[in-house]
Amino acid sequence: MDLLIYDDKTFEGIVYTGKVIKGREFQSCTFKNCDFSSSDFSNNKLIECVFDGCNLSMMKLGGTMLNDVVFKNCKVLGVIFGETQSFLFSVKFDGCILDYASFMEKKMPKTKFIKSSLKEATFSGAILTGSLFDDTNLMGTVFNRTDLTEVNFANAHNYSIDPELNTIKKAIFSSQGLAGLLSKYQIKIV
Repeated sequence: MDLLIYDDKTFEGIVYTGKVIKGREFQSCTFKNCDFSSSDFSNNKLIECVFDGCNLSMMKLGGTMLNDVVFKNCKVLGVIFGETQSFLFSVKFDGCILDYASFMEKKMPKTKFIKSSLKEATFSGAILTGSLFDDTNLMGTVFNRTDLTEVNFANAHNYSIDPELNTIKKAIFSSQGLAGLLSKYQIKIV
């Protein structure tokens, strides 16, 4: 990765564990089975890229632009998405492990989380209007001052959301998931 601009390139099986990759632009690139764990990917531009089967755990993304970036079957443990550029931020996650990730203060309407794990993640102060959590595990995930307007939680599980601390107008919940809205009251539902 010595060039500054990559267009429509496929990177496969690359191991960049703990390395620094800064000041690069990736347009319509695909990353397959790559290991970028603990790498510093700060101040890059990723536009219409796909990460498939990659390990991105603890990757630093400070100042990076993520525009229409898709993550499939990736391990994305502990990544702080709140440090990425807000302008044009757009991501999708399918089959990913996002445990301990942070989306604090992120404006990310209509984001899709499909068949993913978001254990102990945080969405404090985030705007998630119209987003989808489909077959996603939200155990221990923090929603605090989060705009969840029209968010679909119908197939999400293990969430705990305080309706008094979050905006949940027109959000969709299954009847089995209603306990997650009442957990702070420590009541038993049978």
